[in-house]
Amino acid sequence: MMRSMFSGVAGLKTHQTKMDVIGNNIANVNTTAYKSSSINFSELLYQTTSRASGPNALTGRAGVNAKQIGLGVQSAAISNAITTGGATQNTGNPFDIKINGEAFFVVSDGKSNYFTRDGSFYVDAAGNLAMSANGYNVMGWGVDEATQTIKKDTVQALRIMSAANMTYPPEATTEAYVDGILDKNEPDASTESGKTMNLSFFDALGYSYTAKFAVRETTAKGEYMVELADILDSTGTSLKDVYKVNDISEIASFGGSRIVETTELRKLISDVVYTRDPGTDRSKDIYSRKMALEEVFSDYKEKGISGLKYRPVTIAADGTETPTIADGDAFAPGGTVTMTGTGTLSRSDMETLHKLIFVEATTDAAGNAVPAHYYYEKADGTAVTLDSTSTPADWADVLGIPAAELKSVTLNGDGSVEFNHETSFTYGETGSYSGGNFTVQISRDEAYGLDTSKDNVNYTFVVAEDGQAQVTTSTTYNGHQLIFNTDTGKFVSISGGDSVTLDFETSVNTLLGTSESLANFSDINIDWTNVTWFDNGGASTMTAQSGTEGKGLGSGRKLGNMSGVSIQNNGEIYATYDNGMTKLVGQIAVAKFANAAGLEKAGDNLYQATLNSGEFDGIGVDITADGAGSMTTGALEMSNVDLSSEFTHMITTQRGFQANSRIITVSDTLLEELVNLKR
Repeated sequence: MMRSMFSGVAGLKTHQTKMDVIGNNIANVNTTAYKSSSINFSELLYQTTSRASGPNALTGRAGVNAKQIGLGVQSAAISNAITTGGATQNTGNPFDIKINGEAFFVVSDGKSNYFTRDGSFYVDAAGNLAMSANGYNVMGWGVDEATQTIKKDTVQALRIMSAANMTYPPEATTEAYVDGILDKNEPDASTESGKTMNLSFFDALGYSYTAKFAVRETTAKGEYMVELADILDSTGTSLKDVYKVNDISEIASFGGSRIVETTELRKLISDVVYTRDPGTDRSKDIYSRKMALEEVFSDYKEKGISGLKYRPVTIAADGTETPTIADGDAFAPGGTVTMTGTGTLSRSDMETLHKLIFVEATTDAAGNAVPAHYYYEKADGTAVTLDSTSTPADWADVLGIPAAELKSVTLNGDGSVEFNHETSFTYGETGSYSGGNFTVQISRDEAYGLDTSKDNVNYTFVVAEDGQAQVTTSTTYNGHQLIFNTDTGKFVSISGGDSVTLDFETSVNTLLGTSESLANFSDINIDWTNVTWFDNGGASTMTAQSGTEGKGLGSGRKLGNMSGVSIQNNGEIYATYDNGMTKLVGQIAVAKFANAAGLEKAGDNLYQATLNSGEFDGIGVDITADGAGSMTTGALEMSNVDLSSEFTHMITTQRGFQANSRIITVSDTLLEELVNLKR
């Protein structure tokens, strides 16, 4: 009976242990990545009262089985369902990671490596990826700086936000391309300044610049010249001013010089008189033309004084007029003639040409008339008032006319203004005055109506007796020759190839006598093969882009600041930067064990290796190496505890405990009866 009591006690202890296991499972039902445990029972040592005997052929007796009495039950093993995955809990936190498969994260307290399925991580103040629960560092592999690939060596703490990873270095632009349409009817291409095209690029320090190109059509159909007009820094200041040089070509060259010549017959313009020199030097021929006074003084039209009538007189302060020239006078080179302009400019002229606002005359509180006046808004926002009391000097300052030239100004009540304006005209060559007109010697270029404003254009002449001339126009272009197929509209070449180079000098000599390095700039290869010459309604869409088309290689970049971190399904960690770049900064390594159930729990959702689990080699593996595992970011693994099973086990455990307790109570009753026998 005592034996049965001890069997009951063993049963109670064992079922209590099972209840402890069940209770622990239920308590951790919401613990991240918790693995449920289960317990197995085994019977205790048996007492053999009679051993087994075999059959006796001689006597004919059968064999007898052994007689054994058990001593109860014991805990045989407590095992973890460590390879059974839990459900997925989405968190949206990019540093929460769930392992899919049978691998484990490797974490370290600085001395020893531990293993966990708890992927609730954060980045600490030092930039290390660590466990949220205890601050243990997440271990993985670093990046080989030479190859920018993962170096799978002994695991180390993943410091993903180190000082080196917080920024992405700048890079100079080395490649660019031009695409779009250059319409043959593009109006700007025929102007002096040309069709403007901008290219934004970076130097090696990450500073941004804009190269401005001018695309000008030539006299040949389907042919243009592309010239470098200027290079501006990020503030819009020309590098000519930044480096104190005369021309942008001292900083960067773009092509060479090319002369295009065309020849045509031209007649003298109207009212030009041609006087042929008797010799053979045609440069001594004389071209003269009659010009009215207003035409001679046409420069003042832009100043809004075209409404005045000019006379060859000077007017003294008392109004006395003195003739400055007489009819029929001739002038030697450099002769000066003083002219006086008198007249009235309307209110409309003053408001339109000079942006003056006229205020009608009013009366004040006392009934006195207030003079009409103008308000002139200056660029700095201040207002200048011009009224009947204003001096000629006041008017000259606002109108942009030398004060010495304005003799008198009268403001009328209707807003009209009467002027006396005196100026001088200096002959460039010999001439005469007759009948209110000047006969002025003009240049040969002007005589044939040729544009003399372009510095890159020169003319040569073969002049006939009647003044008709064969004119050869020589236009010098600096840049690259862009040619299109006039039949198909497709690109043919630029300077004989598909691309050209914006070639920066290594240094520049400034006007101050110093030398400035340009080593931070890189030459830029510009591809033109995608430009077309199609009809687009006269509007061109041609633009220049940095980098190679499609791939964006060589586009350059500014210094980038880290703007985010992402973790791939293989554990690779990439940093993203505000300059559009990404950088591989490390990879989370995992550990796999031959017998994961042999790992020993170390608390805080951690496990440690044992002799029965297999050793960790210190390096780990890529979770996707065998194709059976991956990582999911923004999610955590939930506990794999099955509450329905746990409650079922709880019921059976309770019944087992009750039955074992009944053994003790019944055995106690039997002992009590035995003790009562002596009574």
